[in-house]
Amino acid sequence: MFRALWIAQFVSNLGTWMQTVGAQWMLVEDPGAAVLVPLVQTATTLPVMLLALPSGVLADLVDRRRLLIATQGAMAAGVGLLASLTGFGLTTPAVLLTLLFLIGCGQALTMPAWQATQPDLVPSQQIPAAAALGSMSMNGARAIGPAIAGVLVSVAGPTLVFGLNAISFIGIVLVLIWWRRPAVENEYPSERALAALTAGGRYIRRSPIVRRILLRAALFIAPASALWGLLPVIAANQLGLSSSGYGLLLGSLGVGAVAGAFSLSVLRRWFDQNALLTFGAVGFAVATAVLALVSVFALVVPALVLGGASWLLSLSTLNASMQLSLPAWVRARGLSMYQLIFMGGQALGSLAWGLLAGGTSSVTSLLVSTALLGVCALSALWWPLHAKTGNLDLTPSAHWPEPMLVFEPEPLDGPVMVSITYRVNPEDEPGFLAAVAVQGRSRQRTGATQWQLYRAIEQEATFVETFIVRSWGEHLHQHYTRLTGQDLLIEQAVLAHVVGEPESHHYLAVR
Repeated sequence: MFRALWIAQFVSNLGTWMQTVGAQWMLVEDPGAAVLVPLVQTATTLPVMLLALPSGVLADLVDRRRLLIATQGAMAAGVGLLASLTGFGLTTPAVLLTLLFLIGCGQALTMPAWQATQPDLVPSQQIPAAAALGSMSMNGARAIGPAIAGVLVSVAGPTLVFGLNAISFIGIVLVLIWWRRPAVENEYPSERALAALTAGGRYIRRSPIVRRILLRAALFIAPASALWGLLPVIAANQLGLSSSGYGLLLGSLGVGAVAGAFSLSVLRRWFDQNALLTFGAVGFAVATAVLALVSVFALVVPALVLGGASWLLSLSTLNASMQLSLPAWVRARGLSMYQLIFMGGQALGSLAWGLLAGGTSSVTSLLVSTALLGVCALSALWWPLHAKTGNLDLTPSAHWPEPMLVFEPEPLDGPVMVSITYRVNPEDEPGFLAAVAVQGRSRQRTGATQWQLYRAIEQEATFVETFIVRSWGEHLHQHYTRLTGQDLLIEQAVLAHVVGEPESHHYLAVR
């Protein structure tokens, strides 16, 4: 099933890149091309900023297979409409950008669900390899699709590539219909959409590892989007290329990305994650500078191959780190935030670089981007990925003791307060306080809206930890489905400084 979906996705990725070339080339001859062409990327990626978080919640709460069938079918209809309007000569720049925005909405709903299905298709130890194959699919399509589209646009115009992209979605829909995903039984109350959205945001806020990954992604994507947005303008105006030549430039980026994917495992053995991110930023800065300053096609192509390899190096490192830092219960929501940074950074970045190019020149815009990529590389000295990134034990672990209840609350009853009393020897207090602060973030990641540690005034060396969860149903999820092996290690670090067994109590708010 993984193989079938991978092949179908590759064909669809080919269609997507062909559509991008056709859409951008339609606008190259427009008097406002310096602004309009980057808006193609903005229109495609801006929906992620609007729908990334809701789509992550949706992918965690509903059947992902049915969600993917619906979104892929809707995208096929949207692209089919674009092909029909283009064939009748009705696709103005405004119509083109509007339809690309609507198609991008379908893509925004698809991405978190697509990435979160990996654990349903392959064993957990093979998830990094599956993610790498996904990157190879995207970048292999990037290497081939633009070159094919360049020829087809030259011969038959953009209508044909739009029609082929519409057909490319059919394969994914058929494979998803064929897939019989095992039903998942959940004995605990389902999460409500707003509560699930809040829980996902709370997890990210209280996870220093995830926050740092998102920061590194933003620092790279914002300046790197200039090359993607302005490449067709440089191809037409500075290099004097046709649509076929532009397709070859995009194909060079794809070839570099595929080459980077093959060398990635070797590089990971030699260098750590932060070094790989630094290399990626520096390599992409070199490619951007060459594109800005060199007007010789034969010199630009190898620079773009380097840029493609650097792009793959950075994004695969960040994506793998994100996949390996999110537990299953919040994976789609966490990945949706990553997609928000990635695609939203491209959308806003392309708009900003297009406006700067319109006010100055494309060369100036690319040189500013080059300088900011250099800053991104240097920032790894101050804001590196945390040492434990990708090395967390995220195996589900329902290790909390069963509470002895005198009555069973309803799922929506709450809020619930949990108190845990610890006795600590005076000489162990510094270690206890440091460990329990880490535990506080763990409680908040898994559901606590408030957390506090109190020192007893009447009793010596006694501490009381309290945290509040918004409902009994959410506390059941915290108790049985959200804890991981990493949370167990954190709690064991606290207990190493505690005398005897802690005493816990649950309290339900009285209305």
